[in-house]
Formats: sequence, C-alpha cells, structure tokens
Amino acid sequence: MNTKRTNIEIIAPSIEEAIADGLAQLGLPEDQVDIEVLDEGTKGLFGLGSRQSRVRLTIKGETNEPGVEADTPTPMESPPQWIPDLDEDEDETEDEYLQISRETVSELLDKMKINAEVTARYGELEPEDRGRPPICVDIHGDDLSILIGRKAETLDALQYIAKLIIGKEIEQSIHLIVDVEGYRQRRERQIRQLAQTVAEQVSKSGRSQALEPMPPNERRFVHIELRDDPDVYTESTGEGNRRKVVIHSEE
Repeated sequence: MNTKRTNIEIIAPSIEEAIADGLAQLGLPEDQVDIEVLDEGTKGLFGLGSRQSRVRLTIKGETNEPGVEADTPTPMESPPQWIPDLDEDEDETEDEYLQISRETVSELLDKMKINAEVTARYGELEPEDRGRPPICVDIHGDDLSILIGRKAETLDALQYIAKLIIGKEIEQSIHLIVDVEGYRQRRERQIRQLAQTVAEQVSKSGRSQALEPMPPNERRFVHIELRDDPDVYTESTGEGNRRKVVIHSEE
C-alpha cells in the first residue's frame, strides 16, 4: 500500500512556492490541508540577501506527529474550476487579465530593447493551481536565447518581475508562466521523462536517487509526474539553489 506522510515541512524561496511544493508532494489540493507558516523569510532582489520561507502542511483530520506516516491517505478532490470572465459575445476577445499580462511583458521587453512578438493565453488547470488556471505568456522572435540565460535564470527573473507588476495591477496574486520559443514546454517534457526513467531504476534497485538541483517549478513537474506511482515517492531536500528532488522506493 502506498503510504503517505500526514505532516510535512517545506523550505522554499517564498511562502507561495513552499505551499505549492508541499501540496505537490502530498498530492492534495489546498483545501484538504492546514497550513502553518513557520518562517515568512525575507525576499531580496532576485533572491539576493534573502532568507528562505518555511511552512508546515498537515492533512486535515489527521493527528499524527511529524514524521509519522498514515496508512490511508486522504483522497484528492478536484477544486472548483475558475472560469475567465468573458462576455458571451466576446469569446474571441482577449480578456482583461490576458491583455494586462501581454502588455506588461511587451513593455518590459521594449525597455530591454528586445523586439519580439508576445501573446497571452490561459494554460491547463492543474489541481495544484488551487482553482485558477495559469496565465501563459509566450514570446516569439529571432535569436531570443539572451532572454533564457543560464539555467533559465534570466527568464525566471523576467517572469518574477512581470508577476509582481501584473499582481499589483489586478490587485491579486496570479500564477504566471513566461516562456520563450517553447523553452519551458521542452524542459518540462525532459524533466518528466527523466523522472520516469529514474523512478524505474529506483523501483528495480530499491535505492533512492537524487536528481540535479532544480527551481521550484521544475521540482513540481517531478512530484506531479510520480505522485500516482505506487512503487516510489518523492520529496524535496536541500536549501536555496541546491534544493533537489529525491526519489525513494516504497519497498
């Protein structure tokens, strides 16, 4: 039987990322867990001079102490769908959130003296998105590798800045994904394939294996890809830029 922990502590660059990481590891939506912020952390520019946030997630209705595993995990329920507010006669029209997102990224690129085409759309809704689909901003053009940078550091910085600006404009937090020429989609496929390959090795050998350090959004792909695998389970370990996913055998 696939055992699951009922209590988990997560350290991540922000409270939001820590919660998302924990929900992915538990395989549950937010309304099925109690969340306790142990350390709000401090956020510097692009992570410089920052202190990691720490949260504890406990499955509702469970009383086990930290580290004790339960035999029967709480089943996942799909959160309510969040539907963009479009008028019936404007199905083909870009709504306000998409327009603000597209224009914000376009303006940032203009200030960077980068000529590119920017489009915005709603992405696929995942249980971990807490009822709200992500806004995906796609950037297309010639020779845009400068926007990606080493290990996507430049792209992540652009996404972070855009998310702050858009969130302030619409007065609420959003799940924003900024991509350049399909880079993130290709990277997601690579990570999911890697997770499956390593999971098979762990299942056969019974020995845990750690993947390379990854940012929160990439670790999330591993947790989601393997959360229904009865032979293995995943957890994130380490701190800061060295945080990585470890795949363990259930045996």
